[in-house]
Amino acid sequence: MSEHPKKKTSYTTIALVIALVAFIVAGLVGAANLLSKIGMFPLSPEIQKGTNLAFQISLGLLIVSLATAAILDPDPVRRFFSGRQARYGSNSLILALATVGILVAVNYIVFKNPDLLNSPYDLTADKSNTLAPETLQILAELKQPVKATGFFSADSYTSDAESILGKFRDNSAGKFSYQFANPDTDPVTARNAGVTGDGKILLQMGETKEIAAYASETELARALLRLISPGSHAVYFLQGHGEISLDGSGQLSYSVVKSTLEAKNYTVGELNLLTTRAIPEDAQTVIIAGPQKPVSEDEVALLKAYMEKGGSLVVLEDPTFVTQFGAAKDPLADYLSADWGITLNNDVIVDGVNQQNPLAAVSSRANPHPITQNLTQNLVVVMPQARSLSIASSAPANVTDTWLISTEQNSWGKTDIDENSVLDFDPAKDIPGPLYLAVAAENLQTKGRVVVFGNSPFAIDQNFDVYGNGNFLINSIDWAAEQEELLNLTARPRTERIFTPPAATWQFMLLTLVIVIVIPGLVVFLGVSAWLARRKRG
Repeated sequence: MSEHPKKKTSYTTIALVIALVAFIVAGLVGAANLLSKIGMFPLSPEIQKGTNLAFQISLGLLIVSLATAAILDPDPVRRFFSGRQARYGSNSLILALATVGILVAVNYIVFKNPDLLNSPYDLTADKSNTLAPETLQILAELKQPVKATGFFSADSYTSDAESILGKFRDNSAGKFSYQFANPDTDPVTARNAGVTGDGKILLQMGETKEIAAYASETELARALLRLISPGSHAVYFLQGHGEISLDGSGQLSYSVVKSTLEAKNYTVGELNLLTTRAIPEDAQTVIIAGPQKPVSEDEVALLKAYMEKGGSLVVLEDPTFVTQFGAAKDPLADYLSADWGITLNNDVIVDGVNQQNPLAAVSSRANPHPITQNLTQNLVVVMPQARSLSIASSAPANVTDTWLISTEQNSWGKTDIDENSVLDFDPAKDIPGPLYLAVAAENLQTKGRVVVFGNSPFAIDQNFDVYGNGNFLINSIDWAAEQEELLNLTARPRTERIFTPPAATWQFMLLTLVIVIVIPGLVVFLGVSAWLARRKRG
């Protein structure tokens, strides 16, 4: 006995529904794979492997489902390929494929040739795809080829960097080229280049190198200008008070800090004011890293005179209980408080976020500043046995103070700490969080700059590559020593294109009615009308 026609029809419908779902999945996954192959939509190897398997399964399921439907009910298939529907369907399929092909081809050409978006083809209202005249002038002055290397990890988004680097290349008359490197898989290359952290770009012209902290037109233009107009980049580490050494011989060493700065074209020297009694004329920054004994009043007077001439200072002072300060006066801390409004609190931070090691303070918050611009939530700074900083409510004249990183609220500054202290919070003595770990300040009149840390071991050789530790210190030295007056490129504001719904309720309801019901309903009505007209004609 043959199978009942209704049951056969239901089986056929199920097979066709499965085929439709498989067709949609195969189309979406296949489009993603195609865009990934041509570089327009990059996928990780793991996701690529999964999409290939999904495409194969969906394609196989599509073929099996269509074959099953054709076997169960062959008459509609025969009529489809022999009747008028086949002609109409083939025409529609050809038009659809042609439209999709044109869209893919145009997008691929534009993606591979970003210069097509530059002037005079830049039709954006804010000319966001055109380089600024200052940048074009810098590129025109290149005398030698410049090679850019973008250091981006596998998790970083490189499309924006590739877009801006492509614009620099296309407007350089062949003098600018670029490539990308992964600092995670090739850390030696990144270290030799003086690159710390992710998302930085090394610019090299001959033997001269400069590093852009992030991928933007302004930052790359500044780095290019420093490259073609090199100046003095001398930094000095103060010695004579038990500071951290630079040669790598001791347990606490800044040899990696030194080599990283030298790789960025800095001249790194040591300075003993107790013997020289003068700060070198070429000193862009003086760094005081972890003194075990107080800096004398005479030395502070020399530093103050240097700062009043536009110098810069980077200070890293540890809690007094881990130094040999004892009850001695700290003239350097007094100077920072009186002239810069930055107080080094006499405490040790207890961080409730770091329950395994509460005496290691974690930078849970970062304040917007050039130093912290490329720090993210996944790139924190960890400071073991740090003291907190405070900013005066009323800053000294012409001084602007900015806290850079801080702990969470679940932290406190323990003021009576020693080896046998209980770390519990004492509201009568301790300083409640959140607590500042680093503060930057600038004197708008003298142009002097100061960056103060409540810790120095966070950037020693063993800790330099821990999270964002080394990156944060190098950024701070860069900011303190940078001569930003060399270039005054301002980022052009982008034209915001935001849809604002109507304020009146009736206007919003009318708009919703048109978008959700009228327009889709009109399309459905026209489609049904065309189908009925064709059916009436036979």
